[in-house]
Amino acid sequence: MDADGQHVAAEISAAEAIERVAGNDWMLDVREQYEWDRGHAPDAHLIPMSMLEQRIGEIPEDVPLIVVCQSGYRSWTVTKALVAAGYDAVNVAGGMDAWQSAGGVVVLDGASA
Repeated sequence: MDADGQHVAAEISAAEAIERVAGNDWMLDVREQYEWDRGHAPDAHLIPMSMLEQRIGEIPEDVPLIVVCQSGYRSWTVTKALVAAGYDAVNVAGGMDAWQSAGGVVVLDGASA
């Protein structure tokens, strides 16, 4: 928590996210379906930010979470909420844009890009 009692979420680089997902951290993609369809990390799990409250039970509580959106803004908000709820979650700085720039695999309709 910060000095004002607000929950603080950590942020990691896309390169670190790539390493951590390879090490079995659970990747949560909070973009909308149409964004996911344009490309996503191969082992990510899609739960759009708009559906998070209804689908929170699908998120494991016993593994570290890597949270991503397209640019890192929505995932930052979701990460803060997850941390406040007791999850071990970090945000990917720069989102999927940074993920792809850092060499992360992106799956497009069953093929890799």
